[in-house]
Amino acid sequence: MKVFTSDQIRKIDAYTIEHEPVASIDLMERAALALASWFRERFNQETEFLLLAGPGNNGGDAWALARILFHHGYENIRFYLLGKVDDISHDSKINRTRLIDETDIQINAMEEEADFPFITGGEWVVDALFGSGLSRPLSGLAKELVQYINDSAKTGLIAVDIPSGLFGEDNTDNDTNAIIKANFTLSFQFPKLAFFMSDNFEYVGYWETLSISLHEEAIKETETTFYTLEQGKVESLVIVRPKFAHKGTFGHVLVVAGSYGMMGAAVLATRAAVASGAGLVTAHVPRFGYEIMQSSVPESLICLDESDLIFTEVNHLERYTAIAVGPGINTKTNTVRAMKDLIDKAEVPMVIDADGVNILAQNKEWMNTLSENTIITPHPGEFDRLTHKHSSHHERILTQIELSKKNKIVVVLKGAHTSISLADGTVWFNTTGNPGMAKGGSGDVLTGIISSLLAQGYSCEDAAMLGVFIHGRAGDIALERKGYHALTPSDMINNLGRAFKNLE
Repeated sequence: MKVFTSDQIRKIDAYTIEHEPVASIDLMERAALALASWFRERFNQETEFLLLAGPGNNGGDAWALARILFHHGYENIRFYLLGKVDDISHDSKINRTRLIDETDIQINAMEEEADFPFITGGEWVVDALFGSGLSRPLSGLAKELVQYINDSAKTGLIAVDIPSGLFGEDNTDNDTNAIIKANFTLSFQFPKLAFFMSDNFEYVGYWETLSISLHEEAIKETETTFYTLEQGKVESLVIVRPKFAHKGTFGHVLVVAGSYGMMGAAVLATRAAVASGAGLVTAHVPRFGYEIMQSSVPESLICLDESDLIFTEVNHLERYTAIAVGPGINTKTNTVRAMKDLIDKAEVPMVIDADGVNILAQNKEWMNTLSENTIITPHPGEFDRLTHKHSSHHERILTQIELSKKNKIVVVLKGAHTSISLADGTVWFNTTGNPGMAKGGSGDVLTGIISSLLAQGYSCEDAAMLGVFIHGRAGDIALERKGYHALTPSDMINNLGRAFKNLE
């Protein structure tokens, strides 16, 4: 569940070597065996591989991998080393000797551009040139090789531990022309923080972590502010519904949503709130939306605004245990005024989404007045309007942390790995969801889920984490039948029951 910096991972490696104890060459063998197992599960013995090794221990993994695969019948392996043999690491030299002694794989050195391998187009290229220890962008022959590989690899590119040239954390000032563009990245034990950043996907591709049994004590004692949100964590958050419960046991959500032309947002958020377990759900909508809501969500109560077309006021807030505001409300003057009144009067946890966030962006001084029981759920564009323009996803994450700590609120920054920042500065990256969910209305569903959980008594932190995970899991369940293109926000709502059941 922990996500460490590259420096922290190196220290955990060193701790493992010292306290397990295990020799560094044997830890390298452990990594190579994990790699070989992954390859053997996916590729038959006729598959052609081009292994590219660098001078450090990342290259050492390639020497060992080539030998292990060869012993398992993979003989279509070409091996190329960047630089001179004399310059490779101590453990790499040991594995080079083993490769020479135990196989007939030819070793080719690349000391100039003319030495670069011809790429047939029918082989998988394995990048083990450089690990996560880089402190500056690749240059010279290494950069030329990376560019050549990116231009020439046809079948696919697999990176060992991290794509060569990519920094483990912040790549804002990196040279994007000097980074391997992998299809798959196989990271040892932990994902790198850079893997969760949207602007690094073209380099990382899809990633998996391979366990190499690093020392549990070191992992436990090493502190971090970054975590992955996974099934085990989320299962521990679920509140068991008691046998003698009634609708009052599970709270009352007020969903303030919709305006003329945007009533679908109100329908989706309200349906999601109902399907996520709240005892009562009231939708506050413009008057013209009455029939739409009554026919679309018969399980909800309806509270009508004085306006026919927009949100202009809401009263009697004392009856609610949680409030959601923003989906489809627009940003007209009277709505802005009503939003401020709602923020000032509400004494229960609140989720602010969509146009609610846009209104905050227009009135940034309101941020100081938000209750500590507030969750905001912007997508990157809304987040930048609320804060400032960012040059990278990593920079945006740092601002997200600052925003949560300064205002003592939970920020849900939506994306492929939605990040949830808490008031204590910790960040959780979600591990559920899929590209089929990238459709208008998905965010409205998430707002309904989180507000429903708040009404049931979950803390803001737990409601955000459980809500985001369940939202993605429902999308994943829907994907099995609908596929990426046809998956809709309504499909997510229809599969919320299965998603919750999966945790229970």
